[in-house]
Amino acid sequence: MAKYTRGTVKPFPGFDARADAEALRKAMKGLGTDEDSIVKILTSRSNAQRQEIAIAFKTLFGRDLCDDLKSELTGKFETLMVNLMRPARIFDAHAVKHAIKGAGTNEKVLTEIFASRTPAEVRNIKQVYEEEYEANLEDHITSDTSGYYQRMMVVLLQANRDPDGPVNEKLVEQDAQELFRAGELKWGTDEEKFITILGTRSVSHLRKVFDKYMTISGFQIEETIDRETSGAMEKLLLAIVKSVRSIPAYLAESLYYAMKGAGTDDDTLIRIIVSRSEIDLLDIRKEFRKNFAKSLYHAIQKDTSGDYRKGLLLLCGGEDD
Repeated sequence: MAKYTRGTVKPFPGFDARADAEALRKAMKGLGTDEDSIVKILTSRSNAQRQEIAIAFKTLFGRDLCDDLKSELTGKFETLMVNLMRPARIFDAHAVKHAIKGAGTNEKVLTEIFASRTPAEVRNIKQVYEEEYEANLEDHITSDTSGYYQRMMVVLLQANRDPDGPVNEKLVEQDAQELFRAGELKWGTDEEKFITILGTRSVSHLRKVFDKYMTISGFQIEETIDRETSGAMEKLLLAIVKSVRSIPAYLAESLYYAMKGAGTDDDTLIRIIVSRSEIDLLDIRKEFRKNFAKSLYHAIQKDTSGDYRKGLLLLCGGEDD
């Protein structure tokens, strides 16, 4: 798996789990809470270091750090800090579980996660889901979704996308023609072709298919998807196409829309910032600046407040001029 080095959060040099645990206990003990100390410590440690702090906290005080954070903090700030404490390997599985539990399914979360994760990451989500919730993720998703959206999700869950390798130009031409025939040239849409090609071909192959498609049809593939499909399926296909083109650009766009207009989609904001803070948040910041003519830092600053804002900005890691 690619080694991710484009995160804003790095392991803290001179890390001392015991000292951090003591500082956090002090910040929450007695009357009033020292939010400043909590936010400074937790946003400047890597996820692995935070897990060590939690162990030290329990060892020293016989208390659960997450439980203490939940009882001392409130609102979005509490949600952000608790999310930071979630072990990285279970983060996505937890978000997926949350999206399908109870009445109604949050397709937006499923779409964002499964469109933008690598096959190895999807396999990890499935494994963790099984371990944590003693249930089969595919069963849960199929019982909670329907139609072509469900079928596309099942294809993505197989995590069998072709590995990147030399691109077969003949197959590129063939796939582009098939997509053209399945969409623009057809009365109605042959969704199955879109599902198979977008769900199984390698990323480098698909990028060439999109270019070829543009040459053949005169349209970007996104325009065709927009015209030919609707609802959750349309959003999922678009998310896959955008992620194939660039995962950081897709996640930057998700962040932009989470803060655009009245109200903020804080769940999306927290999920992306926390889950990508050690992976590619620097790239996401770069794409945000390039595509939306302002920095992610500035957007967060304008759209949030209080300790919650302070935490997000520390994770964001700086302004892009």
